[in-house]
Amino acid sequence: MLLRGDHVIRDAEGNEHETRRPVSAVCMCGGSAIKPWCDGTHKAIEKRRGQRTSR
Repeated sequence: MLLRGDHVIRDAEGNEHETRRPVSAVCMCGGSAIKPWCDGTHKAIEKRRGQRTSR
């Protein structure tokens, strides 16, 4: 999920992460190694499942 502007994101452990970047990518698939941020792992997961990506 892409967020635009300033946000505070709470991870699964309840820790808050502040971002002031113009655009931030948050992990929604649960596979990222840098949660709560997206590292692109969803692309590999989709390919393993045989799905096409539209991203």
